[in-house]
Amino acid sequence: MIQYEDFAKVEMRVGKIIQVGDFPKARKPAYQLTIDFGEYGLKHSSAQIKEVYKKEKLLNRLVIAVTNFSPKQIANFISEVLVLGVNNEKGQVVLLHPDKEVPLGERVY
Repeated sequence: MIQYEDFAKVEMRVGKIIQVGDFPKARKPAYQLTIDFGEYGLKHSSAQIKEVYKKEKLLNRLVIAVTNFSPKQIANFISEVLVLGVNNEKGQVVLLHPDKEVPLGERVY
């Protein structure tokens, strides 16, 4: 079991995907995402969600991401945040997202 103080160290925020690009150098099918976190700025992430989502369906979608991880280099790309999802029955990632509009950058508790 973890304590609430441990959970509180993980900073999860709501962002809006504003740009989606192909990521041909990724080992598994992935997109390069640019996500707007409001006052927290634009951040980049690599996401292995190509099998579930078309690029045009991702634009302007709200997502939940961990925003206080150290940046990670993936091939020639720096991923600054971890977009959260859950595996479906085929083991493909389905994105977590709010079901109503909320302010960008809002923290998840």
